Order: sequence, then C-alpha cells, then structure tokens
Amino acid sequence: MSELTTDVSWTAVVVGAIASFLLGWLWYSPLLFGRKWAEGLGLELGTANDMPAGAMIAQIIGLLLMSWFVAVTAVSEALLTVILATLAFTALAYSGGMFAKQNTYVRNVNAGYWIISLIIMIICNGIFRKLLA
Repeated sequence: MSELTTDVSWTAVVVGAIASFLLGWLWYSPLLFGRKWAEGLGLELGTANDMPAGAMIAQIIGLLLMSWFVAVTAVSEALLTVILATLAFTALAYSGGMFAKQNTYVRNVNAGYWIISLIIMIICNGIFRKLLA
C-alpha cells in the first residue's frame, strides 16, 4: 500500500487536478469548443450556475485520482504506464462515443481534453518533484 503514497508530491497531484479542471472549464466553454460540442450532443450550454453539482464533484474526484496515478507512476519511474492507461481509456471512451452515435467533433473534443489533461498532470508532477527535491 505504501507504493501509492511514498514520495508522491501531493502538491503536484492537487495542482495537476485543479489545472485540468480549469482546462475543462475553458475547453468546454463557448470560448473554445463548447458551443459546437454541445450542439453535437443536442445540449444547450447554460451558465456556470446551471452545472450539475454531482457531475462537477465526480469530475474533480476523477481528476484527483488520475493526477495521483501520474504521481505514483512518476515516483516508480513507470510514467509510460499512465500514458498507456490514459490512451487506452481515451480509445475506449472514443469507441463508446461511436456506439452512442456521438459525432466525430464531440469524440475528438472529449479525447483531446483527456490527452491535454494528462500532459498538464505530467508537467505539474515534473515541476513540483524538481522544486520539492
């Protein structure tokens, strides 16, 4: 069990998750891909007050877990493991979008978000591991 916590930079985990959460806010906003993404799903974009609390909580928990996974694999020098896992998850989510008959734009926006989130988490982990070393 200690392999999940030993030498993990908790600052990197939290900052990586928060940065990815904020990226999602921008990514799915009308400023970037939100309008066309929502249109592709048959949704109407609302305001930040309209966001479902349960979805927001689940998103931050998922991002914290993913960021923790990045930190654990970085410590054990197995970072390629989290990259492979994220690519596998992204491919499975992409195929799920195809089964759900989501259009290509929606699938690409979602996949892009996960890949960029992973990159942000890896960068945060590298920065904070160096700073705190």
